[in-house]
Amino acid sequence: MKYDPNIHHRRSIRLKHFDYRQDGFYFITLCCKDNAHFFGEIIDDHMQLNEIGEIAQKCWYDIPNHFENVELHEFVIMPNHIHFIIEIVGAKYFSPNDPNEFMVNRPKGTSQTIGSIVRGFKVGVTKWVRQHTQIHTLWQRNYYEHIIRTEESYHKISDYIKYNPLNWRTDRFYS
Repeated sequence: MKYDPNIHHRRSIRLKHFDYRQDGFYFITLCCKDNAHFFGEIIDDHMQLNEIGEIAQKCWYDIPNHFENVELHEFVIMPNHIHFIIEIVGAKYFSPNDPNEFMVNRPKGTSQTIGSIVRGFKVGVTKWVRQHTQIHTLWQRNYYEHIIRTEESYHKISDYIKYNPLNWRTDRFYS
């Protein structure tokens, strides 16, 4: 069925009027379709990656080769989801509290947005998975993001990511 905005009411979960190319730190969570454990398993509080998990890790480290404005920070691959912090380079500070502050005179397009970075990562992993397994749909549609605005928030999120395997049984994505 062709997309009809009068019938299909897909709403964005992104902040309206926020420029996702803007320098800053972003906490991203990507989930597997139906919470499937595609990336490995937690054994003795440590994540043991399977082959798909290793490919996801390789694609993670490859992001700066495709997006020169990105620096990688804390990340963890869990059985059915991935958490990470990425920085759009040039950010001397955390994201401003006013989402419109840097909107004036910014070039339009999506090639360097958080969405394009996430999409590129997902495509890289999915392409390998489809070529080497019987899995067709790997990812849940969309992704969760949080704009990190303070150093305190950055450290809390970084610790959450770092200790995620230890807290797996109480994690909201545990299944």
